[in-house]
Amino acid sequence: MTYSIILQAQGSGWQSMIFMLLIVVIFYFFMIRPQQKKAKDQKKFVEEVKKGDLVVTIGGAHGRVAEIEDDAFILEFERGARIKYSKSAISMESSKAAQGGKKAS
Repeated sequence: MTYSIILQAQGSGWQSMIFMLLIVVIFYFFMIRPQQKKAKDQKKFVEEVKKGDLVVTIGGAHGRVAEIEDDAFILEFERGARIKYSKSAISMESSKAAQGGKKAS
């Protein structure tokens, strides 16, 4: 009788380990992996931005890229206003922003 109780206790330990491992795998595929993909796409977008592209900053400012420097963009807004932004402040292409952040097809 005591032997069966010990086996049941050991079995539940393995079951809880498998359950925790399953939770970690699900968390990875639904949380971590999509964030890594989004960061990779954002980095690729920032590297491909060229002079004349319409972009949106993370603060919501819409403008056209007037100049590109090493780690910054100079955006031109209406009436010739120009502001220097860090490359990391560029959020998305303006046409994507008009569609609510969805990719243009």
